[in-house]
Amino acid sequence: MKNFEKFVPRVHFEQIPIKNLVSNQLYQRNLSVSHVRRAAANFDLWQINPVKVSRRDGVNYVFNGQHTIEIVASVSGSRNTPVWCMVYDDLEYQHEADIFANQLKYTKPLLAYEIFMANVEAGNDKQLIIKDLVESYGLTISNKKSSTGIGAIATIESIFDKYGFHTLNRVLRLCIATWEGEANSFSSNMLNGIARLVFTYGDKMNDDHFKEKLGNYSVKEISRTAVDRRTGSLGYAEAMLIAYNKKKKFGLPWESLYTKKGRKSDLDATPPEEEVEVD
Repeated sequence: MKNFEKFVPRVHFEQIPIKNLVSNQLYQRNLSVSHVRRAAANFDLWQINPVKVSRRDGVNYVFNGQHTIEIVASVSGSRNTPVWCMVYDDLEYQHEADIFANQLKYTKPLLAYEIFMANVEAGNDKQLIIKDLVESYGLTISNKKSSTGIGAIATIESIFDKYGFHTLNRVLRLCIATWEGEANSFSSNMLNGIARLVFTYGDKMNDDHFKEKLGNYSVKEISRTAVDRRTGSLGYAEAMLIAYNKKKKFGLPWESLYTKKGRKSDLDATPPEEEVEVD
């Protein structure tokens, strides 16, 4: 029988109270209190991984999972709470530090598309609503830029979270009607730039006028003007506002673009049920 020892670490699993775990090694990163608070507020038992522990001289040193134990302690309200630990009995300090430093070296992070589709398979409401909305325009959620797919997945999720369903719907409608599915029109900066205008000006911005005026400019021209003004989506919002206001006696006020802060409106947060029905 083949010897598998070199492929299987010599460990055993124990439930160890958090108070009996030590996580102050110099090679570890500083504890992020904000991360602990955020994770504790959204605690999910199924996302808790075993804590990696090196037992040296009778002391349980945590070399992977220091945030995990603080999250569990925060949620449970007690450091007597046990956590599952993967215990190594034969590591030296330097070996622990090496494992910590290189644990993610060959780990492939999940792409936004992979995370989104996994959430769809899990039946999570937000991703199902966004997917249905995108597909209602004859488009798909895509892992690459195309004329029929939206690859800026993190962006459309962010717009949904920050401004709500109706704003995202209007952003997609304006983008598609104006540039007729040109692949670059679905870039992160373009979508965020339109979202800034929609949120800032609301009904004061006329959709037909937007389509007419902005339709005279290619996405490349909008992008060139945006880069000349400033970086990021604000530059794109400015470039589109220039085009929208051109030859218009009473254009949209520029100062509003810099004074209205982005926030999710309670009125815009939850779309009517008939608009987001999910099978």
